[in-house]
Amino acid sequence: MFSITVRDHIMIAHSFRGDVFGPAQRLHGATFLVDATFRREQLDEDNIVVDIGLATQELGAVVSELNYRNLDNEPDFAGVNTSTEFLAKVIADRLAERIRKGALGEGAKGIAGLTVTLHESHIAWASYERAL
Repeated sequence: MFSITVRDHIMIAHSFRGDVFGPAQRLHGATFLVDATFRREQLDEDNIVVDIGLATQELGAVVSELNYRNLDNEPDFAGVNTSTEFLAKVIADRLAERIRKGALGEGAKGIAGLTVTLHESHIAWASYERAL
């Protein structure tokens, strides 16, 4: 399996409900490094997984929809604990939709899978992996 990874970052604010979250139940900020890894079994006709420039551009477009937002105030997330794991899935699903619509070009149709990893710090991160 071949893969490429592109990176961006987001800064958000949010709070959680539930005792398991301790002090994070209060409104707080988070900055995440966001990695998107695209996988395919065979390289395309140009011998690449996907155009890195387009992958970077589309990841940037997806994270810009979340950047500098208080997620508690976003209608899409009403009543949801926007955990790191949950946000990784949101970003992966939004990227997958862009791929489906052709935003990463014709060669991207051969992408078999996508993993989005959000790094909370240098010692903690969460990922969501999905097929395309």
